[in-house]
Amino acid sequence: MRFSSVALSLTLLAVPCTAGAAPLPAPQQVDIPAVSLTLHAQLYKPDGLGPFPTVIALHGCGGLGAQSEPVLPRYRDWAEQLLKTGHAVLLPDSYGSRELGPQCRVNMKERRVLARRERVADVNASRQWLLQQPWVARDRISLIGWANGASAVLWAVRPQSLVRSTEPDFRSAIAFYPDCRISSGLGWSTRVPTLLLIGAKDDVSSPSACRQVVDGARGRSALARIIVYPGAAHDFDRANLPLRAIAGADASLPERGHIGTDAEARKDAQERVTEWLAR
Repeated sequence: MRFSSVALSLTLLAVPCTAGAAPLPAPQQVDIPAVSLTLHAQLYKPDGLGPFPTVIALHGCGGLGAQSEPVLPRYRDWAEQLLKTGHAVLLPDSYGSRELGPQCRVNMKERRVLARRERVADVNASRQWLLQQPWVARDRISLIGWANGASAVLWAVRPQSLVRSTEPDFRSAIAFYPDCRISSGLGWSTRVPTLLLIGAKDDVSSPSACRQVVDGARGRSALARIIVYPGAAHDFDRANLPLRAIAGADASLPERGHIGTDAEARKDAQERVTEWLAR
């Protein structure tokens, strides 16, 4: 399979073998002071004193966890991948912290948690909290997000969103299938190296809008790169999810489109994320 990119192909890194690996430890809940609320988050941290490179990971519109589990399997899976490369992972719960459920099917006029506003505020509060932790490598804090969380990533790395301080900025950012349709009309650019990953057959988000966003940033932005996976749909990086049309009234899913794993794209994305964060 050939994957299209707006830049030269990346050299892929091998992912360590997981045979016999210990199970992922339970996350630690941490409470982060934020504007007008306490932001609850789940933390996965390698053993030892650090300092560790750290990733702030932003959930999609379905939320971070469920009643019986604080972190859904899709995010635990990525936390495990990131822990293998020595990263700590902080997952702020933007909805649960506000006593809200999934926001996928909430009308935009009624939505109380916007990617460009409340979720960016959550990102900044998470970063400020991390900068105070002795186990964090302060110059190696990165962002990763999925769908609505990826849209928040694109808003958070815009030059206009920079919180003025003497502290290091984010090291890099990764956005899985964001909704680029608003950003494409706003002259988006990024102040940190940013990687977008999306399937060519994603009919929930818009691959063409994401291409437009990255192409439009060229020459007036930090490095922005897009990888478009032929044949892949929305949620292509989730494990063991057969391709299917979205149906029914499941509030944790978008209203329409298709979702499903693309095994080859998933593997490639894992390798590219490893390389991007190692920059």
